[in-house]
Amino acid sequence: MLRVRCLRGGSRGAEAAHLIGAMLGRSASGWTQKLFQSTSSAAAAQTQHAVLEEHVTEPIEQQCPVSSYNEWDPLEEVIVGRAENAQVPAFTVEVKANTYEKYWPFYQKYGGHSFPEDHLKKAVAEIEEMCNILRHEGVTVRRPELNDWSQDYKTPDFSSSGMYAAMPRDILLVVGNEIIEAPMAWRSRFFEYRAYRPLIKEYFRKGAKWTTAPKPTMANELYDQDYPIRTVEDRHKLAAQGKFVTTEYEPCFDAADFIRAGRDIFVQRSQVTNYMGIEWMRRHLAPDYKIHIVSFKDPNPMHIDATFNIIGPGLVLSNPDRPCKQIDMFKKAGWTVVKPPTPLIPDDHPLWMSSKWLSMNVLMLDEKRVMVDANESTIQKMFENLGIKTIKVSIRHANSLGGGFHCWTTDVRRRGTLQSYFY
Repeated sequence: MLRVRCLRGGSRGAEAAHLIGAMLGRSASGWTQKLFQSTSSAAAAQTQHAVLEEHVTEPIEQQCPVSSYNEWDPLEEVIVGRAENAQVPAFTVEVKANTYEKYWPFYQKYGGHSFPEDHLKKAVAEIEEMCNILRHEGVTVRRPELNDWSQDYKTPDFSSSGMYAAMPRDILLVVGNEIIEAPMAWRSRFFEYRAYRPLIKEYFRKGAKWTTAPKPTMANELYDQDYPIRTVEDRHKLAAQGKFVTTEYEPCFDAADFIRAGRDIFVQRSQVTNYMGIEWMRRHLAPDYKIHIVSFKDPNPMHIDATFNIIGPGLVLSNPDRPCKQIDMFKKAGWTVVKPPTPLIPDDHPLWMSSKWLSMNVLMLDEKRVMVDANESTIQKMFENLGIKTIKVSIRHANSLGGGFHCWTTDVRRRGTLQSYFY
């Protein structure tokens, strides 16, 4: 009889054995065999002495395809989102709370319909070029499935149509060898996970851990239906009071409100991430990782990476318009805090779902290479002064859909190990 032992990269010491099939008088195969392999260590230990005479193969190392602990280790594989078939979300209370008054007529006109066709075509072309440049830099690029986001759907609690699969950073958080699906807060994004499931299943079959956070019902109780928002002043006042459109009815969070630095992960309470969601993550990742809540002078907190973007060990970009209230904590830890220059994007360029500060929403390819907007010459110079080579790409039309390079990607594998950078 042949017994095979297989060590999976990133596993917690489980050994595979083909003993159950022999004991039952039949061989397990396919998925059943894999299931037995992960659960039969105890049985193997009990019968170890009885099978000493059998031939045992040498352990086979299998590298887990998912491994990323921070935002700057050498990037090997990345998921890049898709703009195809993107739909403008309906102008619901949670969408209104996250958008600015100047764009409300746009949502009232296009909500539940496609983004303007010409603009969308340009965005698709820009992201394709971004993918080509990533490949040229030696990075493996993966893409979500093409979906029809215009379809209406209904749950016992709400009805909606979809949005897009453009921003994998919002829905997927990679921590070590684990992929975590976020329980996002917008109803238009309820089924967004479906575009990524084929990729996630592939990674899972190759050894990655896969966790789906509790799916929110998105019942009316999750949202402050009377959220009193009219002006920027209202936003500042509400944010200062710790009042957000999402309540604590059930856990919710967007993965993009978390940013990683080895064993320390930083998160903000935002319009889409509540304290219940943060607490779920804290318990889930303890004791190997520590979650730190940070806050900013931000009238519309939603996603941390255009406000506070960690680009290297002890090196962080901190938005000067949205100062971090806990910045002394980082300075005491010996970190270098860099304030990026004012963005150069023109006032008349539509940013329906974001701010100009996407200029600092960069993607680190490693500590010495950064993907940055080709039009933002001042931040390019800032990086060059830091000794970081800039990989210039223009995604201005893609910016309009709500994200920069960091938003449009989720890093699946970076070449590095788990370390502590925050003391």
